[in-house]
Amino acid sequence: MAPKKSPLVPFIQSLDRGLTIIQMVALSKQPVTLSELAEALEVDRSSAFRLAHTLRRRGFLSCPPGRKDYILGPSMWTLSHQYDWSNMLVRVAHKELKTLANDLNETAHLAVREGKSALFIDSAHANHVIAVAGQTGELVPLYCTAHGKALLADADERELKSQFGQGALTRHTKNTITSLKSLLEECHEIKTRGYATDEGEYAAGMRCIAAPIRLEDGSIVGSIGISAPDSRFLKEQYPSYSKKVLRVAAGIAALLNTSEQSE
Repeated sequence: MAPKKSPLVPFIQSLDRGLTIIQMVALSKQPVTLSELAEALEVDRSSAFRLAHTLRRRGFLSCPPGRKDYILGPSMWTLSHQYDWSNMLVRVAHKELKTLANDLNETAHLAVREGKSALFIDSAHANHVIAVAGQTGELVPLYCTAHGKALLADADERELKSQFGQGALTRHTKNTITSLKSLLEECHEIKTRGYATDEGEYAAGMRCIAAPIRLEDGSIVGSIGISAPDSRFLKEQYPSYSKKVLRVAAGIAALLNTSEQSE
């Protein structure tokens, strides 16, 4: 895992190497040795030691008891839990959210996963007399909403059983998915086509579409989509609406994945 170098913009090599160490340790399933760090950075052991020692001194790395290799330190845990990731996502995605709402003239929502629910963290509203339910701060079930299913797109059978148990899921409308088997099949379909739909599964008479927002490594950090009464949002509109939702989701992902952007 050699440090990425930009041919156009100067960078601080020691800082780049330090960040590479953090990434390497974070992604490793086992403690990382000094030799492994030196090899990855293409430096000698003494240079790798100084970099790792500096990170350890600031709490970003730690050594397991009685060992000299490295794991992430307490500062990483503290920062990750203190930082408001939802607020960060709102700041990055709000303009794109408004663009989606304006383009389709429907209510658009941004959501993140919160336990067994999807939490709406931002919304942009269209100028329609018929208002759409689902306000910022509202929690909705994962298994029977477009946003929730978009957040579950990568889930396998084991994860679904761990999350929801093996019994029947609560029915909200006649269209609600109530079995894990059906939910698993839908998750596979969502992952393949890239977006999730909700045919009045949580609120009768509503139709929704949402797409997952993915980081560079493929992990899902949120979902974005639109909702409207089924009298206004027809099934025939799924192809055109899904293209716009997917494009906006990709745009937000690109903003989040700044490591791939050149300045």
